[in-house]
Amino acid sequence: MSGTILGCIADDFTGATDIAGLLARSGVRVSLRIGVPDTPPNDTSAFEVIALKSRTAPVQEAIDETRAALAWLRDAGARRFFWKYCSTFDSTAEGNIGPVAEALMDDLGTDQTIYCPAFPENGRSIFMGNLFVGHQLLAESPMKDHPLTPMRDSNLMRLLAPQVQGQVDLIDRLTVAQGAQALQDALAQIRAEGTAHVVVDAVANSDLVTIATACRDMPLMTGGSAVAMPLPALYLADGLLSEDAPKQPHHTLPDATIVLSGSCSAMTNAQVAAYIATGAPSYQLDPLTLVESGKQEVLDWLDGQDMTQAPLVYATADPASVKAAQVRIGVAEVGALIENTLADCATAARDAGARRIIVAGGETSGAVTKALGVAQLDIGSEIAPGVPWTYCISDGTQIALALKSGNFGREDFFTDALSKLDNA
Repeated sequence: MSGTILGCIADDFTGATDIAGLLARSGVRVSLRIGVPDTPPNDTSAFEVIALKSRTAPVQEAIDETRAALAWLRDAGARRFFWKYCSTFDSTAEGNIGPVAEALMDDLGTDQTIYCPAFPENGRSIFMGNLFVGHQLLAESPMKDHPLTPMRDSNLMRLLAPQVQGQVDLIDRLTVAQGAQALQDALAQIRAEGTAHVVVDAVANSDLVTIATACRDMPLMTGGSAVAMPLPALYLADGLLSEDAPKQPHHTLPDATIVLSGSCSAMTNAQVAAYIATGAPSYQLDPLTLVESGKQEVLDWLDGQDMTQAPLVYATADPASVKAAQVRIGVAEVGALIENTLADCATAARDAGARRIIVAGGETSGAVTKALGVAQLDIGSEIAPGVPWTYCISDGTQIALALKSGNFGREDFFTDALSKLDNA
């Protein structure tokens, strides 16, 4: 038995490629849809992922869009569902993580789900309900200065409780360490007590296997991508996934490349600096200059570049510079200005022959894929944990896209991405 088994909904584009890339480690074809498809399901895979742009959308808008994605996935035949959000639990006091989860629970007729944004390979761990980024608590990490969703509390129960109507509880690492059966028993016990929303500790990949094993029959799981990683092997063992399920395709493309960076995370700042240090051509966008003079200057600069040299256009900056621009122009206005400019750079580069496009930043990735008219991607080789190359058609041309969440990857990510594609 195969068909579509798992339907995943992600609240941004890099989150979607993140979970798609980890599922693709199984070797089975993974299909990623950009936005809710406006046609009935066709050419579906065992693992279907729908990428939304709902992380910072108004709560009701995020709920409506996610419910539409769920309906499409159910029509595709999916039997299990996964709500994917950022491994740093990016949200506000109003949502969107909790309200969307409750809406999905209502539609699926289930009264309990788990929350596990842990991703040990990328330094995200949960202990006693507190989320760590590396060795730092979330609220002490650079995420405290995120321009859209500054995270000022590290405790997931405190973050989640104001967002949901149901009761919130924790299953800690001591229980997880006892194995899948102990975790299932603990879930059943607190379910009987009326607990709908369960934060689950995880500090190592072995914890993720335990959690996935215990929860794989839940109608809905929620979390970061890593807790979904063990699911393909479990579905294979359960007979839901067949040995002869279609495998991932591979494509060979010309080496003309554009690198676009809109993220202002600490890691992306380091990655941009490392890439510039290699001697790659680069152009830094300034929001104030864009307001005064428009985007023609960067487009003219890009037009004069040799795309085989993989030029970089970036708006990445330190938190103080970002804050100053936001004060002058407005938070939403700065974000939209940068995203739209980088999206125009992507289409200009494609028209100039670029067939490999690397994008850093979730919101930027959403703007770029929309501008490129991309509706579906096949997942290719992994660059870094949670960041794969993807293949798609844009304006009748095959291209490769790498969509990176701001904090993911090592400092040499951009050069590593190119070498990984060459050696795939």
